[in-house]
Amino acid sequence: LLRMMNVLGRRLGTAWVKSARSTSATLRLSVRARAMATATSADPAIAGLTPEPVWTYFAGLSKIPRPSKHEQAVMSWLVDFAQTRGLEHKQDSVGNLVIKRPGSGGGEGAQPVAIQGHVDMVCEKNNDVTHDFYKDPIRLVREGDWLKADGTTLGADNGIGVATALALLDAPKTTRLPPIEALFTVDEETGLTGAFGIGADLLTARTMLNLDTEDWGEVFIGCAGGGDAKLWLDIGLGPAPAGAAAYELKLGGLLGGHSGLNIHEGRGNAVQLLARTLRSLTAAVPGARVAALSGGDKRNAIAREARATLLLAPGDVAAAQQVVAARLSEYVAEYGTLEKDMFMRLEASPAPAPATVIEPSGLSRLLALVCTLPHGPLKFSHAVAGLVETSNNVASIHPQPASSPSSSPSSPAKYLVVTSTRSSLSPALEAVRDTIAQAAELAGAAMERGKAYPGWAPNPASRVLQITQACYSELSGGQQAKVGAIHAGLECGILGEKYPGMDTVSFGPTIKGAHSPDERVQISTVEPFWKLTLAVLDKLARA
Repeated sequence: LLRMMNVLGRRLGTAWVKSARSTSATLRLSVRARAMATATSADPAIAGLTPEPVWTYFAGLSKIPRPSKHEQAVMSWLVDFAQTRGLEHKQDSVGNLVIKRPGSGGGEGAQPVAIQGHVDMVCEKNNDVTHDFYKDPIRLVREGDWLKADGTTLGADNGIGVATALALLDAPKTTRLPPIEALFTVDEETGLTGAFGIGADLLTARTMLNLDTEDWGEVFIGCAGGGDAKLWLDIGLGPAPAGAAAYELKLGGLLGGHSGLNIHEGRGNAVQLLARTLRSLTAAVPGARVAALSGGDKRNAIAREARATLLLAPGDVAAAQQVVAARLSEYVAEYGTLEKDMFMRLEASPAPAPATVIEPSGLSRLLALVCTLPHGPLKFSHAVAGLVETSNNVASIHPQPASSPSSSPSSPAKYLVVTSTRSSLSPALEAVRDTIAQAAELAGAAMERGKAYPGWAPNPASRVLQITQACYSELSGGQQAKVGAIHAGLECGILGEKYPGMDTVSFGPTIKGAHSPDERVQISTVEPFWKLTLAVLDKLARA
């Protein structure tokens, strides 16, 4: 009876679904109908955009909070999607989900093809924006040929890939497609834990289209590996100087961005610039004291903002302001043509002065550590012109509770500095992390060395690459796609190890400013991306 009601509901544009927790059948819109209704009524930003199924699913996806490690809601939405359509699906122990669609339109007997993307997103917002990534939907904004969010990350990384997979699963039965295994992974952005823990029996396909790259016209067949480091530094606290008032030193307006894709551009790092300023200020104003400092957020994002709380005697304020102005002038000269919105201000704090400050010796060690750590591209490839081979990102600095790992009862304060290293070569990656460990040792910090993830070795003889190149040329009037590797962590390398023999390419529409509130997707590249995906699958269905 329920199946008959669902069939009837779909013909009427709605679906009748029985609640798993209800003792009686209840009416509600199907996943697709809810997404369509929500997108078209609440998101004029996508009105009239093509391909409509991709944009519709992306708008629906944008309504569901999906920070890394908090993907339960979006996974329930995807399971509901599969159940409503009667599609086979399976979820592994870490939360990854595969939804399978039989071949269609003549592709029933072809070998299965995996379509892969991750459901989580980097959650960054501007300081003046009120947004709860655990509760609030992403607010879409259309500006000319770009779709962005209202002061937050957009989630096009990798929401466009996920939406494309859903559109394929929901394509008309007359569409020529091979059997599809749509793989939706979790927690890609904070350690690739979904890919690392994927169930061995989740996929049978040995050809895969990864839809998680961000430069239309390029096809990627390789990526960098990476690994993080956490540096824990115990520092002493002392009493605040009598008569001093609290001031806030704020540095912001930087571009930030992806710590792999944008690392070669020379963007400012707010954490290191703040540390440089504090070193100069405390040297020029010996009576100045720092009560706290923090900056940056995600391990895979270049730090955009940083701040410190200072205590200054009335007679030291003018000198401190002069130092800040002088350093800002230097930074503008260094970064101004790129970092056009950079600012740094020293302002009186409305909060009462804190009772304790960082002891000068501890502050000196902390600032020396931050300034000494490598940041930016460290080596370019000799084999692939213009490709960053090895880099490091000084991602963040934050005070930690006393209960943090390696804390001791005699340690009144602890700071955590996080770095993220990438390289196409595992020995080079570990050499950089050795350097970080040595800097930590000199500063008296303990280092927690995260597990590194593998890169993806290029295979220029790949069959799916040859098919993708041919389809791109046909669709673009004879133009050739640029084939290369990317200095970013994709799940392809890990999945290739988990499923030996996997033949993979990665491509996607143009996305700029990933991992920052400037993230935006170029609308005019989404339709050709969709057409290329369909064309590649059409050829694979004929094989």
